[in-house]
Parts: sequence; C-alpha cells; structure tokens
Amino acid sequence: MSRERGPRRLRRLDRSALIAASLTALSLTASGCVVVHGEREVLPATTKAEAAKALQQFTSAYNAADKAYDSSLDAGHVTGALSAIDAARLKAGATNHPDGNPAHSPLELSDAKYTIPKKAGWPRWFVVDAAGNKGGSARWLLVFTRGGLDEPWQAAYLTLVAPGKVPEFKKDADGWAEAVEANSAELAISPADLSKDYTTYLKSGQNAFAAGAHTSQWRAQREKDAKRPGLASQYIDEPLTSGDYAPLALRTADGGALVFFSTHHYEKQTAYPGASIPTPTDDVLALTKGEIKQSLTMEFVSNEVALDPAKGTGSGDEKVTVLGRIQGLTSAQGS
Repeated sequence: MSRERGPRRLRRLDRSALIAASLTALSLTASGCVVVHGEREVLPATTKAEAAKALQQFTSAYNAADKAYDSSLDAGHVTGALSAIDAARLKAGATNHPDGNPAHSPLELSDAKYTIPKKAGWPRWFVVDAAGNKGGSARWLLVFTRGGLDEPWQAAYLTLVAPGKVPEFKKDADGWAEAVEANSAELAISPADLSKDYTTYLKSGQNAFAAGAHTSQWRAQREKDAKRPGLASQYIDEPLTSGDYAPLALRTADGGALVFFSTHHYEKQTAYPGASIPTPTDDVLALTKGEIKQSLTMEFVSNEVALDPAKGTGSGDEKVTVLGRIQGLTSAQGS
C-alpha cells in the first residue's frame, strides 16, 4: 500500500479542507444560521416590506385599542412617548365609556413613504411619512424602533406636520438614509441636548428656537393663561432623554437633521380664595387622583419633531424649527 508524502499530500489536504469549509458555509447560509453582529455591522434598519408590515400591524392594533378603549390591545406596538400618551388616553376613555368608544372611527394611513437609515448598533429604527384620514391635510410622521432581532417593531414617536414641511433626506446610492448620532456637534443643537434646551427655552425664551406655534406662540399662550382672573397657573418643564425616550435624528439633504425628541410637563392651577378651578373635562377627571378643592396639578408627556440646521451654513440663521408636537395628559392630582 503506497503512502503519499511531502508537498503533494499537503496540497491535497489543503484542498480537501477548503472544500469542506466551503460546503459548511453553504450549508449554514442555506439554513439561515449565519450570525451577523448587528452591534458592529453597518446595515439598513429593515426592508421596505418589513417596514410596511410594521405600519399595518400598528394601525390594526391602534384601531382595536381605540374601539375597545383597551390599552392591552396595542401595548406591544407602542413605546416611549407615544405609549405614555396612548395608554393614558385609553385609560380615560375606558373609565368614561366602559363598553368601548362610541365615537370610534378607524385610522387609515395611505401614501406611506419609508425612510430607512443604514447604521450600526441597536436600536434600529425607521420613519414613516403618511397621509391620514384624521388631522386634516397634515402628514403623519411615525418613528418605529426595536432593540434587537427578537423584538417587535414599536412606534415610539407620532407627530403631525403641515404639508410641504417634511424635509428631503440625505440618501446613498441604494436609497438608505443616514442616522445622526445623538451627541453630534455638527448641528445648531446636539440631538442629545434638544429636549433640555427646549424645556429651558419654554422657561426663559432664549433665542435658539425659531418663532412658531410650538415655541413663541405657546409661551405667549401660557403667559396669557397665567393672568386669568382668580386663577394662578404655574409650569414646570423637564427633558426626557433616556431609554425609550431617547432622541432620534435623520440627516437632511442640506446637512442638517430632522430630530424626534420627548419632553415632560407639569401645569398647576391654583384658585384664589373665593374662586374655583375651571371645571375639568371628563377625561381629565378620569385621570385625576384626590379631590379638586383649590388646586389641580396636571402631568403631560409631549413628543416633538424639529428641523435642526447644520452649524456654519453661512445663512446667519441657525435656529431650530419645531415642526410638530403632540402632547397628552398622563395623570393629574387634585388638592
């Protein structure tokens, strides 16, 4: 029996090992067992088909919850600011209408446009810009997030934006968008600081934000409400920046960013002696603990979307523009 020796045998062994390795890789690929390290690889957050499925599942769950006034029906499809606002709304509705929503009208979203960033690490997320059958002609902007492959897509942000105000996003040759890091120093305000700076603005009126319905006009309305006869109104504004409330930003074509962020607000109304608190709505009463005698403290969660311009544009105007804001009462306390 002959035995092979030397280089010729080594070459055959190397070739056999290579074939075996190739067959193993092919087998793993065919069985779907290849591991991709999502925390390191720069990948699209999802596919358009999967994004469309997530939107459809959210809409179905949202409508079911709204019809029954039952937050358990959409709890798995919402998170962050939207979850806090939605759960409180449904709780109040269930208290006042235990048999369900008598005014239910299904939400219908159409003309959906999906902007999917390519990024490393979790969470992965994408933005939907759609037309809705509610809210007039405003566009519905939703942000879906998930923290891992084994987690569902959940809507974290929902805002309404006037037609024509949604910016053009920067995209690569394959159509994938660019996520902006929360601590980016390339913008007028870092996304990580936007919630804090916005709540500071509401207190002091600093000029980092452009005038508009959610900035100067909101501050003016507060000042007016604070002067109502027989009633004192006080406001506390706090940033929300961690966990499911973390800001998310997309690069716009002009080098700036569209940023989604959250805030936390308190409004305390105190009646002067001889006066009384204005009669709250049934939904406010449903979320109120304690008896309203001389004061009512209301707690709100708000989610905003803003255009954050790039630094050094040369235009001389680098103020942040808040495009949309949806705020919901989450609890109240009477005393």
